[in-house]
Amino acid sequence: MSKEHRGDTSGGKDNDEEKSESDFEKPMNRDDLLRKEVGEFGWFQLRLVLFLTVPIMFSAIKNDYILSSAAIPHRCRIPECGENNKLHVYNPEWILNVVPEAKSGLSSCSRYASNGLGINGSLDYCPASLFNQTDLIGCEDYVYANDYTVVYDFDLGCQEWLRVLAGTVGNIGLFFGLPLSGYISDRFGRKVALVFNIFALGFVGVIRSFSVNYTMYVVLQLVQTVLGSGVYTTAVVLVTELLGPKYRFIGVTLMSLFSLGQVMIGGVYWLIGYWRYATLALYVPCLFMIVYYWLLSESIRWLLVKKKYAEARKIIETIARLNKRTISDKSMEALLKPPEAPPQQVTKAGLVRSLIRSPTLLRRVCTTPIWWIAGTFVYYGLSINSTGLSDTVYLNYMLTCAVEIPGCYAGAFMVHKVGRKATLSSGFFLSALCNILFVIMPAGSMFTARLITYLLGKVAVTIAMNCLYLYTSELYPTEYRHTLLAFSSTVGRLGTTVAPLTPVFKQYWHGLPSVLFGAFGFLAGALALTQPETLGTKLPDTLAEAEMLGKPESKLKS
Repeated sequence: MSKEHRGDTSGGKDNDEEKSESDFEKPMNRDDLLRKEVGEFGWFQLRLVLFLTVPIMFSAIKNDYILSSAAIPHRCRIPECGENNKLHVYNPEWILNVVPEAKSGLSSCSRYASNGLGINGSLDYCPASLFNQTDLIGCEDYVYANDYTVVYDFDLGCQEWLRVLAGTVGNIGLFFGLPLSGYISDRFGRKVALVFNIFALGFVGVIRSFSVNYTMYVVLQLVQTVLGSGVYTTAVVLVTELLGPKYRFIGVTLMSLFSLGQVMIGGVYWLIGYWRYATLALYVPCLFMIVYYWLLSESIRWLLVKKKYAEARKIIETIARLNKRTISDKSMEALLKPPEAPPQQVTKAGLVRSLIRSPTLLRRVCTTPIWWIAGTFVYYGLSINSTGLSDTVYLNYMLTCAVEIPGCYAGAFMVHKVGRKATLSSGFFLSALCNILFVIMPAGSMFTARLITYLLGKVAVTIAMNCLYLYTSELYPTEYRHTLLAFSSTVGRLGTTVAPLTPVFKQYWHGLPSVLFGAFGFLAGALALTQPETLGTKLPDTLAEAEMLGKPESKLKS
């Protein structure tokens, strides 16, 4: 047998070919393999990240309900004035003779009653004498300002709770979709899970574009989320598991690609307009991403856990070849035949007992889900409500999503330079302050200032969201980390589920959504201050080590 597996003989000098015997005696773990043998970040990892940029961007299209079911200005249809369908001139000269004014323009759900004179006007002339302007009645049918969304196709005028149901029902699917994606990922591999999710997302999305009624549209929104919501998380896991520890911050910055995907949604809707055609334009490309099954390599870590050593060896050798590195036989053997770990007796009962016996861990379990609820509620709530900032619906949405990109990079920088605790708390506090200021500032005379404040609030909550995965995982010990991170994230989906309902709250008071965003931001920011800093500390393996976080003993020795 040869003494080394060479990816490229010219690059072998990058590694020390003559390693001391003591190096081989040390236990070989997977991080050592990536860091010392094949390189933490080389051409192979760069190629992987570039390949995954497309599915990560398209993973955002599951949120297209924000635009496909966006509100359309509407008013009562006036048959006495010759109107006989849903699409007439929205604001004809005679409209105030029959429809009262409201703060935002015309009343959406009421009109003046007819005088019953037996005389009708026309589309060009409809005098006030035909109507009793002291008697308001509800609308029977509606005229819409445009036909771009499902509100027009399915006649959802003055049914705001029904209109926003699509987003809420779709996000309920996350409670089922994320566990399903996790099961497929752990059972069949990260690559299979990614391809399944992106293809299912596209397939159901294409069918949804042909919905014949609102019930079909909402049900398919749910099915789409259940089957295709795991694209982003699976892609991030795949990247994280194939990168060396020093470069895992790239996984954090991948969130910016998700934000770019949301900007893409706004651009497609802006260019195309009609929701059915825009939906097809967004979802059809996903069907072709089945080719990723042959383009991507499986996660080495998953293959090793599943004891698929032959496949793992091939991928390790491919990484070494593309990165122009070498890996010794002893290192390969140590990795492919790791020593058996002692059996663990961790059960759900053990976790419950640990929570009861450890006040520190119990406080964290009560705190981190609130971070997630607040983060998702504010993050998605600001995106959803951006469509109502002004008449430029698509531009507002694109701006609100575009400002996430600098927020992603600022968050990635701050968590490593300023610290997790300071990043999370400051992100929540700044977002809360911006949301409260947005309510206080007058809408008419300070439109630009209000818009900037709104966008700054989105940047701030993006910074906080960028920190959530990392900080939450670092607060828990290895034996419970995945379970408690999944618990926090799952409970946090309550915020995602409620966020689509917030536009309806404006019916009761225009500032209610922003006040709620501010209140949750302040609460989450205050709770972040109760937890220890984890920057520069050893990742806790045991409960005792997790309880020591924040104390000098937990710091990494330089």
